[in-house]
Amino acid sequence: MRKTLFIVLIVTLFSCEIEKKNRFDSKNLNDSTSFYFLKSQNLNLTEGKRLKAINKAIHISSKFEWQPINEQLEYQKNLILFDLGKYDSLKIYHKKLINNAINNENVFYAATQYYLMAYYYDKVIKRKDSAFLNYNLSKRYFLKELDSSWVGRSLLNMGTIQKDQNDFFGSKETLTEALNYLNLNNDITHIVQCYNLLATNHRKLLNFEDALAYYAKAINMTDSSSDKFIYQNNLAATYIDNQQLKMAISLLDSISSIPIPVTNQKEYARVLDNLAYAKWLSGKKIEEKDFQAPLQLRKQKNDQRGQIASYTHLGEFYSKTNPNRARSYFDSVIQLSRTLKIPRAEKDALKFLMKLKPKNIVLRDRYVFLQDSLYEQELKVKTQFAKYKYDDKVTQEENARLEKENAEKELEAIQQRDQKIIYLGGFVFITTVLGLSFYGFRQRTKRLKQKSKTEKLAAINDTEAELSRKLHDDHGGILNQVMLMVQRDVDKSTILDKLELVYNQIRNFSREINTVDTGPNYWKSLKSTLEYAKPAEIEMVFDGGKELDWSSVGQQTKTILFKVLQELVINMARHSKAAQSVILFKDQNKALFIYYEDDGVGASKEALLRKNGLRNTEKRINALGGSIIFDSEEGKGFRAEIRVPKQ
Repeated sequence: MRKTLFIVLIVTLFSCEIEKKNRFDSKNLNDSTSFYFLKSQNLNLTEGKRLKAINKAIHISSKFEWQPINEQLEYQKNLILFDLGKYDSLKIYHKKLINNAINNENVFYAATQYYLMAYYYDKVIKRKDSAFLNYNLSKRYFLKELDSSWVGRSLLNMGTIQKDQNDFFGSKETLTEALNYLNLNNDITHIVQCYNLLATNHRKLLNFEDALAYYAKAINMTDSSSDKFIYQNNLAATYIDNQQLKMAISLLDSISSIPIPVTNQKEYARVLDNLAYAKWLSGKKIEEKDFQAPLQLRKQKNDQRGQIASYTHLGEFYSKTNPNRARSYFDSVIQLSRTLKIPRAEKDALKFLMKLKPKNIVLRDRYVFLQDSLYEQELKVKTQFAKYKYDDKVTQEENARLEKENAEKELEAIQQRDQKIIYLGGFVFITTVLGLSFYGFRQRTKRLKQKSKTEKLAAINDTEAELSRKLHDDHGGILNQVMLMVQRDVDKSTILDKLELVYNQIRNFSREINTVDTGPNYWKSLKSTLEYAKPAEIEMVFDGGKELDWSSVGQQTKTILFKVLQELVINMARHSKAAQSVILFKDQNKALFIYYEDDGVGASKEALLRKNGLRNTEKRINALGGSIIFDSEEGKGFRAEIRVPKQ
């Protein structure tokens, strides 16, 4: 399938950046590479000739050791492959370009390539999750490029996908973020689109006041007469939803008289249909032809989605006066919705049909099935989009941390260089300073070693105290009961039950304190232990642990991490009343990051401080040179962030 229109759009949108790159890179190219590259950009040539030209440019460029132009050439080739519909080749060269761009720190072409692939997934094969992911990656690299305009456009596309997938709350959040990056001077069209989409989200969430306000903003800001026509129609539809029928009729009457281009007949049919519907709802005299006129126009334009709206309005129109005819129109809605795979439209039609056939069990069962499946699908989509954004946020925070560390190291290096220059003023002064520094370093090392030893001893003592308490509190009381029962000749079966309870408790206690397998089966052992420690009704999700290279982690780190996570899960099982818990593992070069969260009852900060087990886990982690942060509030679950060195 040919996408010439999109290629023209892409070239136009990226023209400033591409021209800037061309002027810079052409100074370092031989005449042949420049000639074939410029030839590949000539839209008057066939796609086949353009592809041959860019391949020739890449071939010539590959002969030179210094190749700063490669990403630009590869990106141009990917645009042509897209134009030709050679999507399998596009995917292959996509990976190659991304690897080269990232390795060469050429974030501009990483950003534009991710944007191109996002468009492919979004518009060509309709894989919205992959499109969302690639738009998100595009946004990340445009942020590094400090190109706020394209950050905003990427977010706009992400918000559009969320809206189309009925994630209205998530879409609102994303579009609001987009507005923070878009500029009134350069991005007015995209700002208007954001307002229109925000209005639609609020309308779907029944926040009519906000919806009306955003539609008004979009109408006032747009310079496009066709877009204004659409936004006014959206505004009128919101008036109808909010029972402001006079306002809707007045607006629709005014815009229905506007001369409409042939290319916008679908929207004109929507205006006529909404006008007839608003008049009918207001009690005005309406005939079937008022609904049939927009329906016929929609059939002429093959607007099947529009036909669903027309058939629905006709079904409502005849529901009281001619139920059989109404059922026929609703049946048409169901057939079209199944053809177009729009289950929500079918569900809405079934809702009307159930009023006409209240005893029809088949209709009711189908309605319930669709309602449940739609809820499940929307929940899945919302969770997926939220995870993409969360993972991206974690990555950006980690990158920011690393950049900060590198900047601090560079600053430290500069300061050290300046100090060395100053120290050259006198050998005696240098010797004195170095001597004092060495002495101070030795003393600091001793203090750190002593501190580490003290922390480890404290952790051991606390662990022993905790084990002693558990033995006394959990098992001592029951053993005393058994002894009294024996002395009083209590029934033998009752005594055996008590002994079995003691046995099970001791077996579980043994599992808590047993030796940790730090060998090749460490992950399986850790996962099975944590799953055993939780009640069966609690769902536990692991992410990232299986993929980690545990052989690169020291035995002491693995042992303490095993005990700490075991303590967190046991604490959750005993106190939290949670339904779900999540444990995320992430390799951070020389350290491990573990994120734990459950949706239990939580606890106040004061209550957390009173928990011996949690204090003990903190001391264990600190003894490793790591850190653990607890975060909890009553009624809002429990979270813990752990960072430990691998060795």
